[in-house]
Amino acid sequence: MKKKSPPAKPVSRGARRNFKAKRLPPGVPNPIDVHVGSRVRLRRTLLGMSQEKLGEAVNLTFQQIQKYERGANRIGASRMFELSQVLDVPVSFFFDDLPDDVKTPEGVRERALRDHQQATYEPDPLARRETLELVRAYYKIEDPRVRKRLFELTKSLSGNGSED
Repeated sequence: MKKKSPPAKPVSRGARRNFKAKRLPPGVPNPIDVHVGSRVRLRRTLLGMSQEKLGEAVNLTFQQIQKYERGANRIGASRMFELSQVLDVPVSFFFDDLPDDVKTPEGVRERALRDHQQATYEPDPLARRETLELVRAYYKIEDPRVRKRLFELTKSLSGNGSED
């Protein structure tokens, strides 16, 4: 006859809490929400769509779109799906290029607090309106030779005209 093993000890609530990530202080946006919002802004701007037009498409005010794009408000799953349909991207697009340091709860907290403390935090230059408008205008140039010449001119003006 087999011996019965002793019943498993229930895990105390305190022990479970030790595994939970600590909440962020009020007013500190979650870096993942900031990243997702920046991807919404990136795609919207690349499409040449205003915050107002995007808001109308998903039945929100442009102010709510602004809050999503800044990461001030979290985007729920159904809203994210709706945004992906309007912006014509898969839901996974919003998580593309997610920095490695925010892929753990500890990393999220550390990054959020670091970014919040930096008063002169400079967002990614590739997500700036000027950059996005420049890229959009560049790809509207139909003649590939003209596009190539503009590209070479831009590289030479920036001092990065080295031959590849």
